[in-house]
Amino acid sequence: MRQEIRHSELVYSTAQKASAAVTSPVAASWSRCLNLYRLQPEEARKPVQVDEAAFREAHARMERLIGSSADEVDRLYQMIGRSGCCIILADADGIVVDRRGAPGDDVEFRALGLWQQTMWSEASVGTNGIGTALADERAVVIHRDQHFMSANIGLSCATAPIRDHLGRVAAALDVSTCRNDVSDMTLAVLSQAVRDAASRVEANLFRQAFAGARIVVVPQANSFSALVAVDGDDLILGATKAARVALKLDDVLIAQGLPAADALRETRGERRGEGMSDLEDAERAALRRVLSRTSGNVSQAAQMLGISRATLHRKMKRFHLQ
Repeated sequence: MRQEIRHSELVYSTAQKASAAVTSPVAASWSRCLNLYRLQPEEARKPVQVDEAAFREAHARMERLIGSSADEVDRLYQMIGRSGCCIILADADGIVVDRRGAPGDDVEFRALGLWQQTMWSEASVGTNGIGTALADERAVVIHRDQHFMSANIGLSCATAPIRDHLGRVAAALDVSTCRNDVSDMTLAVLSQAVRDAASRVEANLFRQAFAGARIVVVPQANSFSALVAVDGDDLILGATKAARVALKLDDVLIAQGLPAADALRETRGERRGEGMSDLEDAERAALRRVLSRTSGNVSQAAQMLGISRATLHRKMKRFHLQ
């Protein structure tokens, strides 16, 4: 009880300092909970349990995402589920729609509200992994007394948001534990595992949404979830959030029909510097494809293109093709 009182006092003193809210994401969350949501850290508040109709609606809305993430959730459970952790998948409102946990831990996690049909939004239960990751739209680690509610300071959470094919936050993937021997190093490892799993789910969702398109990984982003979908005319159809950030893309640019080569800068800038037009650029690309298909056989390539061997040689010389 004394620990909970000290925690409440810390929350009040920290949340009221503007400088702390600016420099610390946790303090910023505490400030929102206190001033925006009008929560009190000493409240004996538990997560709200939504009614059956609301849960069924949320589950139905998330059905495709649940299916796309099932392998990743199972993989996480196989890695850490038997070490006192549970894995939670929540929708964009913080409603738990899927979970994994060891049967021996079910009583404790259920009592805490880490169960299907409960809502872990920040507005509902204050600073927590799921709610704060959704509010900040980024991966978070909330370790024990970083929670807003004193009732939750026994929890440690590592959470990452999951974005849909349009880059919008659609869910949160969370690992929570009640163990009191969890170190910062352990949480860092859990956080990386959760972020990687969320990225793979995002990639799965994106590939499903653009099943007929060519999927290109953006090398500049240094992330396997930075993907763009490209049609047969080399125009970008869609991009994940990581790709949008790396390439400075938005819905307007994508709707206008931006060429993938322009966005990806696939040596296109160098060729433009040599005075090549888009038509010439396309011709050069077509020649390279045909020569590749014929393994460099010029006679066969010329026949496929319907031009003479001499004409093809002239074009190859002009475009510096070997």
